Amino acid sequence: MIRIDALWLCSEPQDMRSGTERLLATVVTTLGRAEAHHGYLFANSRATRVKLLVHDGFGVWCAARRLNAGRFHWTTGTSGSLQLSRAQFEALVVGLPWQRLHEQSIITRV
Repeated sequence: MIRIDALWLCSEPQDMRSGTERLLATVVTTLGRAEAHHGYLFANSRATRVKLLVHDGFGVWCAARRLNAGRFHWTTGTSGSLQLSRAQFEALVVGLPWQRLHEQSIITRV
């Protein structure tokens, strides 16, 4: 099992033909370094594909996911990177609106 202690969403769209080296270069350019046991999530401009880059301390893993219909709820209006909680990551990769998890967990009307 690959251990992931922190997840980072890289908000700039990426070319999904990019491999581990180019994505790793993007992480280093944006964040200054790639930390062991951290995951970095990238999407294409249409938000229909994502790639997850994970540094496990010995090497780099790259996983991809594509939606057959719809789009991932990606961040808009921000540049750079954003740290995600595990719940936000799990919601994002199945296509749910992860930005509103906190407000959806509170009931204000009956």
